[in-house]
Amino acid sequence: MSADSDKVLIPSLAMLGSQVSVNLGAAVAKHLFPAVGVEGMTAYRVGFAAVLLLALFRPWRRAVSRPEALTLLLYGSVLGLMNLLIYRAFDRIPIGVAVAIEVTGPLVVALVSSRRRLDFAACALAVFGLYLLLPLGGQAGHLDPVGVAYAFGAATCWGLYIVAGKRASALGGGNAVAWGMLVAATLTVPIGVVHAGAALLAPSLMLTGLAIAVLSSAVPYPLEIFALRRLPHNIYGMFSSTSPAVSALAGLAVLGERLSGVQWFAIACVVGASALCALGRQRSA
Repeated sequence: MSADSDKVLIPSLAMLGSQVSVNLGAAVAKHLFPAVGVEGMTAYRVGFAAVLLLALFRPWRRAVSRPEALTLLLYGSVLGLMNLLIYRAFDRIPIGVAVAIEVTGPLVVALVSSRRRLDFAACALAVFGLYLLLPLGGQAGHLDPVGVAYAFGAATCWGLYIVAGKRASALGGGNAVAWGMLVAATLTVPIGVVHAGAALLAPSLMLTGLAIAVLSSAVPYPLEIFALRRLPHNIYGMFSSTSPAVSALAGLAVLGERLSGVQWFAIACVVGASALCALGRQRSA
């Protein structure tokens, strides 16, 4: 295997590991929604992840300049809002469908950065997939429109996360994600405390929340920031496209969420759209 292949393979494996971990954590997290609510679950996920990442990377050992601090503030704010919005979507629609909508964020980033004809075909395929998923005429299994709106909000945040994460990664992958998660926790934990209150202090729930934080944030985000530093936006978008399929399988295995044939086909269209982006990138290279 050539050195050039290794440069793509290693961050690609990091992205795959990130997707498996985060989607498994999301499926487990949905079990806790009745106990602590969406906001409380977000507080668990982001708060525990911030503590773990700060202890692991100790980012305070390196001074942060004012411009870097502003970049981290944007990165962390988008990260916190993305977590809250996608959990709100999970509460109303199947996880696989929510993630299929969310992944259009990185897909748009990939398409905007290119003018190849193959990418326009990918855009058309993604739009067709969304048409099949969205609650238009009832063909998508009567999805909750509010849940769909939350998923699109998370998609917007994911696109911004890629752009902000690319800039933040220059500070060092571990340091950036630790500071970013701290900013995200500062925003989301107070909201969770207000909504869930003393229920968050139940030992059994806290242990489950800690496990979810490890699966959903502490493991995948360092892997993603590692991949962001080494992969172009197009390639990152392609690997992000595996998320709908992985999340749908996690939802089926953990939650028993069964999707219709149309929904599975729609998810395949979104995944295929990102794959076309990657193919166009390879042809250009």
